Amino acid sequence: MVASECEPFAKTGGLADVVDALSRALGNQGHEVDVYLPRYRGVDPPGLATSLPLAVPTGSGEVGVTVLTSQAAGYRLRLVDHPPSFDRPDFYVADGSDYPDNGARFALLGRTAIETMRAERRPVDILHGHDWEAAPALLLLRYRYAADDLLGGMATVLTCHNLAYHGWVPRDKVERQLHLPAGVGARDGVDLLREGILAADLVNTVSPTFARESLTLEFGAGVDDALRSLGDRYLGILNGIDTELWNPATDSALPARYSAADLTGKRTCRSALCAELGLDTGGPLLGMVGRLDPQKGFDLLADAAPRLLDAGARICVLGTGDYSLIGRLSELATDRPTQLAVIDRFDRDLARRIYAGADIFLMPSRFEPCGQGQMIALRYGSIPVVRATGGLADTILDADADSEAGNGFSFGPADPAALADACRRAMSALADMDRWHALQRRAMGADHSWRGPAREYAAAYRRAIETRS
Repeated sequence: MVASECEPFAKTGGLADVVDALSRALGNQGHEVDVYLPRYRGVDPPGLATSLPLAVPTGSGEVGVTVLTSQAAGYRLRLVDHPPSFDRPDFYVADGSDYPDNGARFALLGRTAIETMRAERRPVDILHGHDWEAAPALLLLRYRYAADDLLGGMATVLTCHNLAYHGWVPRDKVERQLHLPAGVGARDGVDLLREGILAADLVNTVSPTFARESLTLEFGAGVDDALRSLGDRYLGILNGIDTELWNPATDSALPARYSAADLTGKRTCRSALCAELGLDTGGPLLGMVGRLDPQKGFDLLADAAPRLLDAGARICVLGTGDYSLIGRLSELATDRPTQLAVIDRFDRDLARRIYAGADIFLMPSRFEPCGQGQMIALRYGSIPVVRATGGLADTILDADADSEAGNGFSFGPADPAALADACRRAMSALADMDRWHALQRRAMGADHSWRGPAREYAAAYRRAIETRS
């Protein structure tokens, strides 16, 4: 694995969770996995040891890099230690803008991974890269190591978690930052995501529905043509969640534990959350946790909130990012403090208490390659209301459309009225406690672990190897 994030060592979003959980699941299924990650500032896991000093070739000459190794649960963590590149205040940005040498930084990550494999002379079947930050590894392997007796035939897989971020390197910096031939990319530069897609033996994204959606101009983020060119070498594999980490029966962040067999603790969690946030307990409690980004549909909730509050709902929102997206929600919370709480911070434990304490969990995303929030909400017995897109469509079946198998409520158009109507239907279901408890038991009984996805990735690796041979 080559990735820019991996939980719990370096994380800004769901990518980190996937890299860690997938690697552990593969390890538990008998595969040997190394995860190459930058040694960002403050990343100092226990048992860290110096394993390999390297002189890594780059477009600017050789660079001295040290590879540090630590044993994680089910895989080896390989930290690429180069302070000028990675010992910085943020992983990707300074003052709101990308570091101008991001191409060089992540090319060094990929090049070091390849050079470590060469130095250790360990046969490797698959180089699995995640998002544009890993694309330089695939490109370097193709253009600089094709004739290498050990690595030249290694198969490659690229997972696209978020097509919105591409990694752009202008033409005058391509040789210096990426050490790639002049013919790679367009005349004005290299779009690393696009070129990584074209270089990989197999490409996937993180749900079957988003794989189909991303072939269109609307959802393809400018690389839909590249994805279409792959034919059946592009597929969707639905993410899982760590069902040990996300378990209301053992979650120490909760005021009470509970299970599908005994939901008493969930009622305690609901009361405690309302008390913590200053909300009264007289109506359905809707929760939303996420990054403040237009993708996530916070503005849809802001427009729908007045009518939901008028209908008796209580709403709690936790998120960080573009605060302007919840400015109206914050104003509304000032007017109705016992019905609406807005918390503008990153708080893992509070997020867990919202998953556990909410009756209904909101994910009105404009697009969602997979989403983990809805799966966590199911695990915690909080019934999701989602927009039917990407992985949300693959995991949530509307309970009004299918009373036997439904596990949530969904809506189509990305507009506030559609969101409000889906919430109204969920609140109506909540009024029928027999129906609601059946919904909760069905939700909590679903298997969204990584066992199935890990087997699908192993099958994809075998396909990539066959494609290569």
